[in-house]
Amino acid sequence: MSDASTSSRALQCVIVTPEATVREGSAQFVAVPLFDGELGIAPLHAPMIGRLGFGELRILDGGKTERLYVDGGFVQVTGNTVYILTNRAIPAEKLEKSAVEEQLRTARTKPANTAELLAVRERQVSQARAQLRVAQRA
Repeated sequence: MSDASTSSRALQCVIVTPEATVREGSAQFVAVPLFDGELGIAPLHAPMIGRLGFGELRILDGGKTERLYVDGGFVQVTGNTVYILTNRAIPAEKLEKSAVEEQLRTARTKPANTAELLAVRERQVSQARAQLRVAQRA
C-alpha cells in the first residue's frame, strides 16, 4: 500500500482538558457524545465543529476500544485529526460505580426552588447518569 492510502485510514485523536493533554495518538474510529446525539468519526470525515454533551467517548484503535467519560466541551475535525476539548476526560475503568451512584442520589436531593437551582440540579443529575452509564460499560 502507498503512504497516501495508509495515512487516509488513520485518524489522530487529541483530547485536551484544562489540566493536561489526556491523549494524543492514532485511532481508526472515534464516537463522541454531542449535546444532541452521538457522532461517529472515521478517516476522511468532513471538517466540522460540534458541542459535546456529557457521556461516553469511544476510541477504536488496534482492535481495542478505549472508553472515557467526557464532561461537555467541543469537538473539531480537521483533516484526519479529531480534537476534543473538554472539562474532564475520565477513563471508564477509573469511574467507581458506587461513588457515582452516591453522586446521583445526592444530586437528586438538592433543593430546586428557583430556576437557577433547578438548572444546577438537572445538570448534576445528567452528569451523574452519564458517568454511571460509562462506568457500567467498563
